[in-house]
Amino acid sequence: MELNELKTHIFEAGIVGAGGAGFPSHMKLSAGADTLLVNGSECEPLLYTDYFLLKKELPAVLSGVRAVLEGTGIPRAFLCIKEHTAERLRLHDGETLAEHISLKTLPDVYPVGDEVSLIYETLGRVVSPGNLPITVGVIVYNAETVFNIGRAILSGAPVTEKWLTVAGDIPEPFTLKVPVGTPVSEIFDQFGITVPEDHVVLDGGPSMGKFIDHEQASVTKTTKGILILPETIEAVRAKRMDVRMSVARAETGCCQCTHCTDVCPRALMGYPIEPHKLVRTAKQAIECSPELALSATLCCGCGLCTSLACCQGISPKAVIDYYKSVLAKNKLRYSSKAEVKVSPEREYRMIPSERWARALGVKKFDRLPVFRGTFEPSRVSIPLQQHIGAPSVPAVENGVRAEKGQLIAKSAEGLSVNQHASLAGRVTLSAGAITIEKD
Repeated sequence: MELNELKTHIFEAGIVGAGGAGFPSHMKLSAGADTLLVNGSECEPLLYTDYFLLKKELPAVLSGVRAVLEGTGIPRAFLCIKEHTAERLRLHDGETLAEHISLKTLPDVYPVGDEVSLIYETLGRVVSPGNLPITVGVIVYNAETVFNIGRAILSGAPVTEKWLTVAGDIPEPFTLKVPVGTPVSEIFDQFGITVPEDHVVLDGGPSMGKFIDHEQASVTKTTKGILILPETIEAVRAKRMDVRMSVARAETGCCQCTHCTDVCPRALMGYPIEPHKLVRTAKQAIECSPELALSATLCCGCGLCTSLACCQGISPKAVIDYYKSVLAKNKLRYSSKAEVKVSPEREYRMIPSERWARALGVKKFDRLPVFRGTFEPSRVSIPLQQHIGAPSVPAVENGVRAEKGQLIAKSAEGLSVNQHASLAGRVTLSAGAITIEKD
């Protein structure tokens, strides 16, 4: 299989990054890479989705890896997982999993799953600030992404199902497979989960997950977990902080202790980002130093600066997110080809995963889930925008019957992906989504 054929298979199957922002996966493939990294690190506390995927479907994951290696001509791949995951799977660092595919164990630190950190930990290569992994000869895919690629190549199967963890303040956490578009409320009803009034629901992990209305939200191609958490813990408090208030407080409340910069994963990689300076100058940063403001785009969004480092109750992350939004609107970002030098202090300043879970207030909820198999709901609501790029364009009419796996929305022009029916049934078109009622 040649590169263009591989890209076509991935594109037609509607595959996006299953563990992140949903970047269309076919767009990551290009000539010039010498290593494929499969990210199964599962950095966020409480999530065990990739662990169960690898436990149940490792041969299928490796099939996807082989398909990418063959289609791109990349000579080697590493499956990258944390030490505790390797122990549970009875795998060992350096172990050969298949021809040209080896295991790489990562330290139990947060956020080692960030692409920049992952590449350095595995290969010792540093991606220059604002550049892509391909510039150092690397392509990075999530474990579930290569699982989906393998299914697309071997059987032509599009992405119609999602692996996810349901955890948090519930009697027993669990992992399961559901059709893309499954209403979160139906999962809760099926497994007897109620959400107390003083709790919130997140799509994603406690660090980077987003608040959702569990009565309206549905599972997307990027959903890794659904968490039910108390309002009172740090993980939720940090997300509740008002951006405008944080920016206003930052200029007067910051004592310039530099702790936020001291633990910043990107700063420790030698990147020119200094959260304490961004916080202190706040609204005046762009006028004082345009380059300083641009450095905000180098932030990986991990949240260590806010929930672990700051002693003043300020959210450096909120300030940086504010900068990011302003810069994005103006299509500005930091980019440099210059080599950077990793801090000699990095090894000693990395944050153990357990310490991070305690800082967020979620350590008490961290239990190995049970696997509940597959759940099929009575309906699905498939968003047309569950990926980076333009929304997909409906390819079916209102009221028709769709078969499972059928193309129901086509990729728009430019950066976009296809969407497929994850359930057989009657179609209803609505603003931003396609609903299918099981018949």
